[in-house]
Amino acid sequence: MDSTATWLVIGAVVAAVLLAVAVGLLVRLVRARRDLRRAGLPTGPRWVFWGAVAYLVLPTDLLPDPVYLDDIAVLLLALRSMRAGRVLPDSTGPRSGHVLPPKTKES
Repeated sequence: MDSTATWLVIGAVVAAVLLAVAVGLLVRLVRARRDLRRAGLPTGPRWVFWGAVAYLVLPTDLLPDPVYLDDIAVLLLALRSMRAGRVLPDSTGPRSGHVLPPKTKES
């Protein structure tokens, strides 16, 4: 193989790995939103979820599509903002609940 073909193969492998990471994060984002909604907890603003999904799907990006680093960053920010808003309801008011601890592998 010549050097051009080698670089193309390496680039394709890196792009495939980044795409797999982005799709994995999208699945985690959808599951987190579903779990929060089932528990009756706030999921944060709708535009955060749908904006992250649209950014991954739409071809307009900050970086060209073979480089999914910007998509991964947007999905991570959306996942973090949804998990940061998990609050237990309390009888004293809508904003006075206790913050849930982070999810562990046992639960």
